[in-house]
Amino acid sequence: MKAIVVTDENAGTTGMELIERPMPRIDTNDVLVEVYASGFTPGELTWPGTWTDRSGRDRTPSIPGHEFAGIVKELGYGSRGVSVGQRVVGLADWSRDGTLAEYVAVEARNLVPLPADITFATGASLTISGLTAWQGLFVHARLEPGQIALVHGAAGGVGSIVTQLARDAGAYVIGSGRTADRHDALDFGAHEFLDLSTDRLEDLGDVDLVFDVIGAEIGARSAGIVRTGGTLVTIAGPPQERPTDGLAIDFVVEANRTQLVEIMQRARDGRLRSNIGTVADLDNAVAAFNPTERVSGKTIIQIRS
Repeated sequence: MKAIVVTDENAGTTGMELIERPMPRIDTNDVLVEVYASGFTPGELTWPGTWTDRSGRDRTPSIPGHEFAGIVKELGYGSRGVSVGQRVVGLADWSRDGTLAEYVAVEARNLVPLPADITFATGASLTISGLTAWQGLFVHARLEPGQIALVHGAAGGVGSIVTQLARDAGAYVIGSGRTADRHDALDFGAHEFLDLSTDRLEDLGDVDLVFDVIGAEIGARSAGIVRTGGTLVTIAGPPQERPTDGLAIDFVVEANRTQLVEIMQRARDGRLRSNIGTVADLDNAVAAFNPTERVSGKTIIQIRS
């Protein structure tokens, strides 16, 4: 099969290469999925699981990518809940070869049905972003109606989903970003927009929740505007500063079937839109991950049409 691989931990996306790889071997409880669309999170190239297996042994060349949609082709012993020929969407294991390939082996428990009226590209684009947003808002921050939520990167792949889910849950949403992001952030449901190029973060006043996808100085300054009892949630690594009288939580997204079903249902109902910026085929994936200009939204690799 064709697959994108990485071999150099320090090369970033420029170190990606399209090669021929053996078909994945399916273990007990596994399913073989023919991949139709795959997403990719650049941050995974810094995660240990991309380079080593669960025992710490080198596993390069590794196939990155873990969010995908496709069709079940084969069932391993003990796999339950899915059937051959079924459209599915899911999140592959961090420590195994991923989804930037024509086929992937994944545990059946990490798959949910992909409704017929949701495209493979849309399903793949909502998996990591949707689960990250859901877990940050409702599991870690326990967002409640009427609270004020500041969402950094509100026009981005994760931030746009956070914005939609937070507004749908009854929060007052302030989206942040660059000047060019204003229209998209408001279109995705932010009540107002904070331009990080011109506006002072500290002038916002206190908020109940900050969802940070940026980190660094922005993340550190955000801790200072979290009101007593509030929460700073980040996916940008351990926070440099913590709220004086609140919580600071950094987390890595986990597969969750119940939550993913909820996300797909919201997409079907029109309550949740994907944010796809670029779609490329597998032959052009490496170039798509290294654009010459800034691209807003999620990059999706359409492996089969």
